[in-house]
Amino acid sequence: MTPDDLLHRIRERVTHPSTVKELMRALKLQKSEAPGVRRALKALVDRGALIETRGRHFGVPELMDLAPGRITVHPNGFGFVKLDHPIDEVTADIYVAGHNLHDAMHGDRVLVRVERHGRDGRSEGRIVRILERGAATTVGRFDKEDHGLLYVTPFDKRLLIDVQIPAGDDVGATPGQMVVIEITRWPVHGRGALGRVIEIIGDLEAPGVDTRIIIRKHGIPDRHSDESIAEARRLGVEIDPKDIEGRTDFRNDVVVTIDGETARDFDDAVSVERLEHGHYLLKVHIADVAHYVHEGSALDREAAERSTSVYFPERAVHMFPEELATGLCSLRPHVDRLVQSCVMEIDGKGRVVDATMHDGVIVSRSRMTYTEVHAILAGDAALRETYRELVPHFERMGELFEILNQRRHRRGSIDFDLPEAKIVLDAEGQIENILMAERNIAHRLIEEFMLVANETVAAFLEANGVPTLYRIHEAPDLLKVEQFEEFISTLGYTLAAPMSAVKPRHFQKLVEKLRGKPEERPIATLMLRTMQKARYDTSCLGHFGLAADAYAHFTSPIRRYPDLIVHRTLREFRHGKLTDALYEERVEELPELGRHTSEMERRADEAENELVAWKKVRFMADKVGEEYGGFITGVAPFGLFVQLVEHYVEGLVHISSLADDYYRYLERVHQLRGENTHRVFRLGDPIRVQVIRVDQDRRQVDLGVVEVLDRIRESERNRGPRTSKAGSRGKAAAGKGRPGKRERAIKKATNSRK
Repeated sequence: MTPDDLLHRIRERVTHPSTVKELMRALKLQKSEAPGVRRALKALVDRGALIETRGRHFGVPELMDLAPGRITVHPNGFGFVKLDHPIDEVTADIYVAGHNLHDAMHGDRVLVRVERHGRDGRSEGRIVRILERGAATTVGRFDKEDHGLLYVTPFDKRLLIDVQIPAGDDVGATPGQMVVIEITRWPVHGRGALGRVIEIIGDLEAPGVDTRIIIRKHGIPDRHSDESIAEARRLGVEIDPKDIEGRTDFRNDVVVTIDGETARDFDDAVSVERLEHGHYLLKVHIADVAHYVHEGSALDREAAERSTSVYFPERAVHMFPEELATGLCSLRPHVDRLVQSCVMEIDGKGRVVDATMHDGVIVSRSRMTYTEVHAILAGDAALRETYRELVPHFERMGELFEILNQRRHRRGSIDFDLPEAKIVLDAEGQIENILMAERNIAHRLIEEFMLVANETVAAFLEANGVPTLYRIHEAPDLLKVEQFEEFISTLGYTLAAPMSAVKPRHFQKLVEKLRGKPEERPIATLMLRTMQKARYDTSCLGHFGLAADAYAHFTSPIRRYPDLIVHRTLREFRHGKLTDALYEERVEELPELGRHTSEMERRADEAENELVAWKKVRFMADKVGEEYGGFITGVAPFGLFVQLVEHYVEGLVHISSLADDYYRYLERVHQLRGENTHRVFRLGDPIRVQVIRVDQDRRQVDLGVVEVLDRIRESERNRGPRTSKAGSRGKAAAGKGRPGKRERAIKKATNSRK
């Protein structure tokens, strides 16, 4: 009996926590089956699917107000548990106060008891058991106390411990260096954590160390195994002529790649033709990674584990070794390359009226950049002369882009098009500037072609019942939509639809109304938070944001593992290899793969965002005292988040620095409102701020509102010198000689202003 079989039968037939004997009796099992039952029970307890009480009774967690999940700990000492599976009356993560963590650490998989249900599905609980510790390694700063004790302070502030390093386990690290440690003893019942140094990363200020720290912190593997590198090298650099046999030959087509200036691997190429009856023929060619990476190989195993490439400002951590990514699977110009192709006939309204899938071979005519194609379409005479043979093809691409984009717009697809930060680095990896990344028509053109190819492939797989991984984006939670509507109504906006009938087009129309206005970015950001997170799943549930009935990732198998799965399953079906046995195998294995790849995608996003945020803080370190224009991007009980315009950096105006009044947080409308002055700070408001402090440890830029700082300084000036020394001494004594946090913040703010 498998653990899952046993769990299913317990849920159906057992009504209370029971011993092994009671379970055997209730399930009418033979005595000879007891060893197998015990093994299955242990497996179920280990993964949190069943609970074993101190009296050796086994029960279903949710019926005991218990649930397994993973805990995220806040640096201030409390935590939230994200449940493995939803339970009744709980729709949000479960809050756990610091005194109820019970030795649980950030990232641990835990069993939580739900003790209080609040409004809006919010609940509080306590940790009753640690099911599985988080990562066994962490990165931190190595230090030495005066009396010789060695310890490491974790870089991740959510790990609320220092780890002692026994003598001899420091591998020569010196105080102040960043190191990677393995935790050999977790803290429990007041006993501290022990660890050993396994890698010295280097001095914090050395070039590239910040990137390596983030890689180690998030557990991203950045070295490929010798076995996978050897596999990639054995593939060579030129395709075997035998591999071309039986493929559709596209080598006479005018095919080009269009990528960024610094791109080294080119995995997609396109061509556009105009048919006699006026339709367009769009051919999207994608590097045939699946031809080279066989299921179960070292390359495949590593790619599945990584699931995605990770892109940092200084370097990329590739899913595949460079030998493959920039070799046989890079669609370099003027050489034969194997591809999987989606060929679409598109009418004047942007509808795909016919589509065929191919194993193909191409020769790219040119490696183009977004900047060049944009300039050509904008009329750059010199570039149009240089690429005069290709200009008509680019112009057809521009025409088709407009048609496809208009069709997607008509059906209600949401185009946030929010700008991203572009970090300009010097030769030593230090930031020279932080700018707003530009997106021109060439970026949007390629994006549009990739979108329609992804939709077409997904619709083909769904129509033929092929088990695969779809990219799904479910409709937003109604409660979040209601809260969003309530907020935007205070700014004079509305979704203009009943909450139960909100469609993508309603969000799209709001985005259009916001375009170019100061509140555009903060409202769009809040809109994104209202949405569900896109993920990979075996069910074709559609993509809400794109207003698409079917969507899958087909266009980048060199950097996303789900795309490789789509290529494999697509080929299996087209070549008649999807046997009943293989079908069942795919149905069984793909759900877990979808969960894993979604989780690895989130890990990559978090790592990329954290490093960019950290580099921004380091960039601002020498700008204390300077003033900038900005706008409010977030409002919280503890203050305001402000996006600077000049440097595209976000900082925090802490509530303690707003010392000209008592400010109350109004959650529903995202405002801080002064009780006496009635001054209101709201999402989207333009604001003038000064850099008060740059905290490298917390990786935070502290700002002050210039208007408030001026008001406080004027008040201090008007107050004049104190006239009573006795009164001053009395106040100091009452405060034990130390100003409070609020007073210290005011003093710091006004001093830096001077």
